[in-house]
Amino acid sequence: MSKPIATILTHPGGAHKDEFLACSVLLALHPVPLVRREPAPADLADVATAVIDVGHQHDPALHNFDHHQLSRDHPPTCALSLVLRHLGRYDDARQFCDWLETAEWFDCRGPFTTAQWLGVPPLALAKLNSPIDITLLRRFALVTRLDPGQPLWEIMRMIGEDLLEYLQVLRTRLDFIAHHAEIWTLALSSGPAKVVFLPRTEPLPEDPSMGLDRFIESLALTDEIVGTVSPDRRGAGYGLARYRDNPRLDFTRIAQEPSVHFTHARGFVAKTSTTDRSLLGKLLHIAGEAAADR
Repeated sequence: MSKPIATILTHPGGAHKDEFLACSVLLALHPVPLVRREPAPADLADVATAVIDVGHQHDPALHNFDHHQLSRDHPPTCALSLVLRHLGRYDDARQFCDWLETAEWFDCRGPFTTAQWLGVPPLALAKLNSPIDITLLRRFALVTRLDPGQPLWEIMRMIGEDLLEYLQVLRTRLDFIAHHAEIWTLALSSGPAKVVFLPRTEPLPEDPSMGLDRFIESLALTDEIVGTVSPDRRGAGYGLARYRDNPRLDFTRIAQEPSVHFTHARGFVAKTSTTDRSLLGKLLHIAGEAAADR
């Protein structure tokens, strides 16, 4: 945000996840006092006061982020959606945070409609509640003001920081994978199968396989990819893995190969010391073929 925020304001009374998280994200960027009361006209007109989930105005230029004035048939949108969109993080958040769309539905449509949309019984949502959620929202609802240094304020700021950091790190990671990854096609007797190969780079990422699932989703290849090959962070070779436990690969079939030093008994992952691409391809081919086919 180009204009400074001196105060974050949200509504009093019962607290909900959307304004709690929206305020947390803003606190990560603007470590200022947070107050819970109804906004006055002067608050809505003051660019230095961010008004969250109250006020019936969505005006990012004035840092007003309410969604309650939107029409009944408007796509589910909550205060967190509006703040993330203003920060340019919404598209990544919808892609990377599986919980966000559900949070939007829950806040805008309520638990019963959300459960119906998810295709689960309404009681299933209650069974997913955590004491962490309950306590944080209850304690937030009890206060009228939070200042830097207070435990709940610090926790909210940490939540906002972690969320923004997660989005930034994963976006950077996906850009890295998109630049380096290759899609290999295996000619198996059961038909062609695709594998994502991520070569070793210098320096090696701390978690080389991080983001591969999201990368595959972004390419709309979840139904075609059967496995992944990524640098082994504990050795000089590669880790081979089934993608979403696809049964077309069984790495127990390569357990006796000289370059393979580990295979899981259930066949979903293996480790090899080789860095030779042709040999990696051979290992994948063996893992994808039943003994009778080889």
